[in-house]
Amino acid sequence: MAANRVGRRNNHKVHSPNRGPREAGLNIQKRQARVTVKYNRKELQKRLDVEKWIDERLDELYLGREAEMPEEVNIDDLLDLPSDEERVGKLRDILLPCNNNTDVFIKDLIVKLHGLQKQEDLQNDGIEHSH
Repeated sequence: MAANRVGRRNNHKVHSPNRGPREAGLNIQKRQARVTVKYNRKELQKRLDVEKWIDERLDELYLGREAEMPEEVNIDDLLDLPSDEERVGKLRDILLPCNNNTDVFIKDLIVKLHGLQKQEDLQNDGIEHSH
C-alpha cells in the first residue's frame, strides 16, 4: 500500500507542475487572439467597407443588365499593380461591357484603395502583432 501511495504522490507531483504552464499557455493564446483582433479589426473593417461599396456601385452601374456584370473586382489584384494608371487600365478592361459611364466609379475606387492592405498582409500582420 505504501508503494501505491508513493506512486500516487509522484504522479500527482508530475502532473501538478504541468497544469500551471498549460494554463499560462492558454492565457498567452487568449492574449494573442485579442491583440490580433485589436490590430486587424480596423483594417478588416476598411476592406469590408470597400468591398460593400464596390458591390453597391456595380449594382447601380449594371442595373437591368446584371448578366454583364463582372463576377468580381478583386481588390488584391488591383493592389498588386504598381501604379494607379495600371489599376485604372485594369478596371476599364473589367468594366468594358458596362454601358454606363464608369469614370467616377474608377476614380473613387482608386482613392479607396489607397491605404488598404492586401488580404494576405492583414493575416500576416495579425501573426506578427500576436508575438
